[in-house]
Amino acid sequence: MAKPEVSGTQAIERASALLIHIIEAAKPPLLGELSTAHELPKSTSSRILGALEREGLVQRDRAGAYLPGSVLTRFARQRNLELDLVTQMRPVLQRLAEKSGETANLAIAGNGYVEMIDQVDGRYLLGATNWIGVSVPYHCSALGKVLLAYGVVKIPTGKLVKRGPQTITTHSRLLAELESVRRQGFATIKDELEEGLVAVAAPVRESNGAVIGAISISGPTPRFTDKQLSNLGELIIAEIARIHPKDQLHVTGKVGAA
Repeated sequence: MAKPEVSGTQAIERASALLIHIIEAAKPPLLGELSTAHELPKSTSSRILGALEREGLVQRDRAGAYLPGSVLTRFARQRNLELDLVTQMRPVLQRLAEKSGETANLAIAGNGYVEMIDQVDGRYLLGATNWIGVSVPYHCSALGKVLLAYGVVKIPTGKLVKRGPQTITTHSRLLAELESVRRQGFATIKDELEEGLVAVAAPVRESNGAVIGAISISGPTPRFTDKQLSNLGELIIAEIARIHPKDQLHVTGKVGAA
């Protein structure tokens, strides 16, 4: 008698149950333990676990017991680093928002876009936008220019999409702009991401000097002169520098993904 076919939903449920078991186990489980706990034939469990292993979701130790795979551990490590960064830089954002009256943001490199991970609003209602979760291109944002200038992410090779009336759309101009960012220590935009928006950003570094993120101040164009933007850039640098070196993050790799 033929065995009933396992539906796609059943297969996903079985794989999910095995993966959750492995993640939550106090001790790495062996194949037999997993099969018994989930009332599955060893051959079925082995086939499912093999698929999860190929995708980097599980891995085996020397004894053959199952552990969370590199995809999960990398994700967990990245999120922990983000939380550490938010905790350490929140006082900086608060001081910047209080002193400037404008919105202060903390960002890291995301997958193709700047990833905003924290924000403190200033005292002005006009121009106070919640940027958390908004996909912001690298080439037309102050935060993105910092991440590009210091090699946190690669300079885009494709078309530079025009987002505002002053967006830089040629690679030659972008390269010149990034050189200016490195020279002065901060990046600025004016009507580049969207009309009526200006921003200035400076790098956040780990203890060995590597840039792992950026902090910005942003607001409506009419409230900023070029001199004020420059002064705010210096202010961001000074406030970040107040974080004592011993308190800064010690990480083995960059936060975020290019």
